[in-house]
Amino acid sequence: MAQQGTINVTTDNIFPIIKQFLYSDQEIFLRELVSNAVDATQKRKMLAQLGEITEITGTPQVEVLLDEEAGTMTIRDAGIGMTAEEIDKYINQIAFSGATDFLEKYKDADAKQAIIGHFGLGFYSAFMVADRVDIVTLSQREGSKAVKWSCDGSPNFSLEDVDKAHAGTDIVLHISEDAKEYLAQERIREILNTYCKFMPVEIVQGTKSEYVDDPVGAKDDEGNVKKVSVDVPFVVNKTEPAWTKKPADLQDEDYAEFYRDLYPMNFEDPLFHIHLNVDFPFNLTGILYFPKLKKQMDLQKNRIHLYSNQVFITDNVENIVPDFLTLLHGVIDSPDIPLNVSRSYLQEDANVKKISGHISKKVSDKLAQMFKKDRPVFEAQWDDLRVFVEYGMLTDEKFAERAQKFFLYKDSEGKCHTHEELMAAVGETQKDKHGKVILPYTPHVEGQHSYVKEATDRGYKVLVMDGPLAAHVVGKLEQTHSDVQFKRVDADIADKLIEKDEELTSALDDAQQDTLKPILEGAFPGEGYKVQFAPMSPNAAPLVITQSEFMRRMKEQQAVGGGGFQMFGDMPDSYEVTVNANHPLATSLLNETDDAKRNALAKQAANLARLSQGLLEGEELTAFIQNGFAQLHQD
Repeated sequence: MAQQGTINVTTDNIFPIIKQFLYSDQEIFLRELVSNAVDATQKRKMLAQLGEITEITGTPQVEVLLDEEAGTMTIRDAGIGMTAEEIDKYINQIAFSGATDFLEKYKDADAKQAIIGHFGLGFYSAFMVADRVDIVTLSQREGSKAVKWSCDGSPNFSLEDVDKAHAGTDIVLHISEDAKEYLAQERIREILNTYCKFMPVEIVQGTKSEYVDDPVGAKDDEGNVKKVSVDVPFVVNKTEPAWTKKPADLQDEDYAEFYRDLYPMNFEDPLFHIHLNVDFPFNLTGILYFPKLKKQMDLQKNRIHLYSNQVFITDNVENIVPDFLTLLHGVIDSPDIPLNVSRSYLQEDANVKKISGHISKKVSDKLAQMFKKDRPVFEAQWDDLRVFVEYGMLTDEKFAERAQKFFLYKDSEGKCHTHEELMAAVGETQKDKHGKVILPYTPHVEGQHSYVKEATDRGYKVLVMDGPLAAHVVGKLEQTHSDVQFKRVDADIADKLIEKDEELTSALDDAQQDTLKPILEGAFPGEGYKVQFAPMSPNAAPLVITQSEFMRRMKEQQAVGGGGFQMFGDMPDSYEVTVNANHPLATSLLNETDDAKRNALAKQAANLARLSQGLLEGEELTAFIQNGFAQLHQD
């Protein structure tokens, strides 16, 4: 006769609550049940080692069995098993303060994942997909009797003695009509691959075909033993992933193979890795890989997998680890990270914060070590590392302090410098009349060749500051080094990039400038171009278009999340046109008496200046090219 009873809860609607609050994460039920089975198997192993139960023979496994016809899923283990008393203690006793308090506390959508682990409801997640759940279990302890517990999703259950051939536990889910997808082998394999890929006990789901030698030794026409197809258990996981081993026991190929296990569709190898292995003041293992970022930021911030004792928690670690670390790939595993809690809880958890800070330090230490040990290799990888390092400097102050040891400036000739080396190289040459070191930079050496050449011809060292974070980075570096100012090479004419006390004499007086100004203003479209005159070398360009360093930098910062600069983003681009007062073109324009010819000459000069900055486009560019070809034909 089966024992009848009521699960010890203070509300009749616990199961609807579980379904309501966990529905969006429904598939998590399988992780919970498989995790329980793995725990039971591990407990058996421990008790066997202590001599309390018989030794284990064979390889321990957890099986996930599907019966589409019967509509059931069974999670089977040969673990420690349970007695009737243990079922009553671990299954029937659920402490709740009442439905009202429960719903009020967990009304926030972000708390959905918190419910299971917070209340020890791992087993009860089964009722998200099952109309009825049976537990058939036999304890490994000598003299135990097998029992079967059944519940249909109400607080009522039955418990009876049954026959069971082997010790361990079967959790049998009678899948509900609206959850039939979980009877499909491929769907289950997908979930197991996500959550259970690296659990420490073999997990078997279904079978796969393998070809082996014919057991009776039958041979083919060529005398070779025939191959026959046999069905073998399909093991879905690797029980000893690389991060659980000691670094001394692994070779480079082991790390490369593990990377391919994590990202089978990523065909580009990472630059290098960091193996985390900490046991004090918290437990932390893992492997982080540095991908090749080049000059782009990979905004897919789901490449770090967070585990707790080899059980997958999440691949959304944003706001859990420092933001810049989300650009990395790999695995972090710590039993000190709560398994089933909300993201907001994780972000505030003290252990998570400590772990986060430690990982940041380990990463900066690794980079500093690489730079010190083999600088040529580090410099060769700098273009791939730079965006990561810059992002870290902008978002993590402690990392920014540590990064000063290995942050590199690359100049237009491809040479790399530390900050100290750069200051020594520019010396007094790049100090302005106020004593500040001016560092001209370019986002594109070839694209701004004329500006770069003007600067380097004066003996200036031009830095390459490109990529999406350049505007933010130069601002950060100016804050860190208050005696330094960055200026893009097209922010001013070369003679004014670094202001000195000496000044050139202008060949044009004020009246002549007043005459030329409206002519040249008319050669440019709209009101976005402001014409001014400056004495320059006669060999310099006749017209130079520049853009305010301040305005351009603010707009670029806003484009990648500068915050607070919307006013600059809404403003149209504006440019300064500096007329070389000492260039022969100025004299030619003054001496030309034919208005049409003078205006055409001014327009030609303006278009050439705009073309040099990539500002001539569309119909204007087409017309300019056609006119150029027409002149060739006339000549």
